[in-house]
Amino acid sequence: MNSLTALRSAVRGRVRLPGDPGFDAARRPWNLAIEQTVAAVVEAADADDVAALVRHARAAGLGVAAQPNGHGATGRTDGVILLRTARLDTLEIDPDARRARVGAGVSSGRVQAAAAPYGLTGLPGSSPVVSVTGAALGGGLSWFGRAHGWIADGVTALDVVDADGLRRRVTADADPDLFWALRGGGGDFAIVTALELTLHPAPRLYGGRMLWTAEHAPAVLDAYRRVTADAPGELTVWLDLLHFPGSDPMVAVDVTHLGGADEARDLLGPLERLPRPLSDSRRVMPVSEIGSITAEPTDPGPGLSRAELLTGLDDAAAETLLAEPIAPLLSAQIRHLGGAFAQPSDSPHGPLAEPYALYLFGIPADPATAEAVTVRQRALAEALPASGRKPLTFLGPRETAADAFAPAALERLREIKRRRDPHGVIRGNFPVLG
Repeated sequence: MNSLTALRSAVRGRVRLPGDPGFDAARRPWNLAIEQTVAAVVEAADADDVAALVRHARAAGLGVAAQPNGHGATGRTDGVILLRTARLDTLEIDPDARRARVGAGVSSGRVQAAAAPYGLTGLPGSSPVVSVTGAALGGGLSWFGRAHGWIADGVTALDVVDADGLRRRVTADADPDLFWALRGGGGDFAIVTALELTLHPAPRLYGGRMLWTAEHAPAVLDAYRRVTADAPGELTVWLDLLHFPGSDPMVAVDVTHLGGADEARDLLGPLERLPRPLSDSRRVMPVSEIGSITAEPTDPGPGLSRAELLTGLDDAAAETLLAEPIAPLLSAQIRHLGGAFAQPSDSPHGPLAEPYALYLFGIPADPATAEAVTVRQRALAEALPASGRKPLTFLGPRETAADAFAPAALERLREIKRRRDPHGVIRGNFPVLG
């Protein structure tokens, strides 16, 4: 019996090997444009099962890569056992302590739904189906990050399986090095089975999308720049240049405000004074419905993305953004950062000094379109004032950890990896030694 076949007796969860029914579907990442070749797929039954899997892999000289549903996959999985953690679905809310205990398979949307009845919120991103653990391991940009910083900043403890297959609880006091690395350094150091994080008061939330035809893009962008120039941390505004196949180009502004509608409209004054939009979905909403603002797909699909951090959005940058249609891209998004993102952070990435993030997305319908999307992304990114550094969760499949971290932080991460996992049993999406 070889080491892969022996998996069936080593763990209690479901094991799929090449040739088994459902293997190809089980190994696919969220982004179907990425080919993910693996030696086996294991759906762990619980944290003890994860530990048994890691011990088996270590003894067999194999690696383990954990993915709840494959967001952030890069395809660096040849010969690796792919661990699916969807069944690690514990979710406990302690409203008095304003704390959540979140299993590795729990999505952001579930946390929001559970916290909302108590007037509390986690730090949700734009998609409700992304796992909280995956976002936190990469640092994590959130709608409410301008008020509360990185998602990782709110993590207070992690339950992990280390590279020896031992279950451990990691806190700032118990293991400061590993605690630091896991709060934004990626999944290369241990397999997180659950984490605890701080919840924040959110008695009121106002949010939604305003949408105009592209002829209004210059005025919308000008108003966006004025709004974001002095926006308080409770207000987050994103701008989207959109061009969906078969439709005319459009421009949208997405908003969240941790406060009332009247205050939000005052803060959004330059946008309020623009011509009437085609649609305006802004309203007072529960935090559980925040995923409806951008209405991102909740099923896997192919995509090509590129992200940059921008040092500014001056007149020249605005002119560059609007100089040509974004096609063949579907979207060119500008996210306002600043606020708490720019404050000190004891995390591998540290503070975000850049005030804006750029996210470019297209669908590779065929090889020619894929090449055209890549060329357009490169041209636009290189023409804008990018800092050259970007958050780990924004990296593309061809980028590396060195594109996210400053040299000193990267060397500290590498030293922790060498010391804690000298045999390379744990494999993150962006290996720090890769």
